[in-house]
Amino acid sequence: MAKKRNMKYSGIGGQAVLEGIMMKNKEQYAVAVRKPDGEIEVEIEHYNSIVHGSKLLNIPFVRGIFQFIDSLILGMRSLNFSAGFYEEAEEKETAADKAFNRIFKDKADKVFSAIVMVFSVAIAIGIFMVLPYYVTSLFEEYVRSDSFMAIIEGVLRIAIFVGYVLSISLMKDIRRVYMYHGAEHKCINCIEKGRPLTVNNVMRSSKQHKRCGTSFMLFVMFVSVVLFFFIRVESPVYRVLVRIALIPVIAGISYEIIRLAGRSNNILVRIISAPGMWLQRLTTREPDESMVEVAIAAVEAVFDWKAYLYEAFGYEVDDSWLKDDETPEEDSDIH
Repeated sequence: MAKKRNMKYSGIGGQAVLEGIMMKNKEQYAVAVRKPDGEIEVEIEHYNSIVHGSKLLNIPFVRGIFQFIDSLILGMRSLNFSAGFYEEAEEKETAADKAFNRIFKDKADKVFSAIVMVFSVAIAIGIFMVLPYYVTSLFEEYVRSDSFMAIIEGVLRIAIFVGYVLSISLMKDIRRVYMYHGAEHKCINCIEKGRPLTVNNVMRSSKQHKRCGTSFMLFVMFVSVVLFFFIRVESPVYRVLVRIALIPVIAGISYEIIRLAGRSNNILVRIISAPGMWLQRLTTREPDESMVEVAIAAVEAVFDWKAYLYEAFGYEVDDSWLKDDETPEEDSDIH
């Protein structure tokens, strides 16, 4: 029987974009996109945190807040880059466009992206934080227990999130993004399992990963249920404000949980990671080999996986393994 290898943390993370994948390692990130002509375009950039050099990035429960903001910024940049290859024929510039470009000049694209990001976050807060409270408050005259009301609100919040994930998974364009999402996970799992990064090895790896953003968002939902259960105020206005004010705290706690999940495989970690892994069955799909090639290109642009395998697993990659897509005592974990 093949020997089962333990996962070892690599430090790389990524995100699916339009017909491509972003992979980040430390301060470097690469976006690989399959262009309409079939070629793979790779852009390598350097990204510093919004609090670069600050000790805040080393403080537990605080660093997660800035990591979350950084991921939003980096994600928007990566999406804009990939979308640039698939934009429709340039539309006629409107008067509003001209005024916007005249005001912000060469920073117009960055300002517009920032506005879109802030607007998106505001919509998310409204749907996942404020809406469940508002709907639950309609039953206050029928339910006298504050604890039970908090539980109802929490269940509703999780249900809305899962429903949202399920609904967008039915969209054709999103399904392709989810295939690239699967390719991203498979690449990271392949490396962290100690396998040479080849198309065949990646295809045999799992499309679910404990450090996934889907799992992070589900942790956010669960943590919010717990905090809102114990932190209560009487005024309806203050209740809404508290839910918004606690978002950084929720993000910080959730980050520490998922950070632990990515570095440990004990039974407790597997239990708390299980709901997120199940939900990833909706947000990841099996990619084809062409998508895996894009993912590999993104990884290799910022990560020396051969050096990592030698350091973490103690063996040098033989070129013959790359030809045959084999690894000594190999095992498959595809599911």
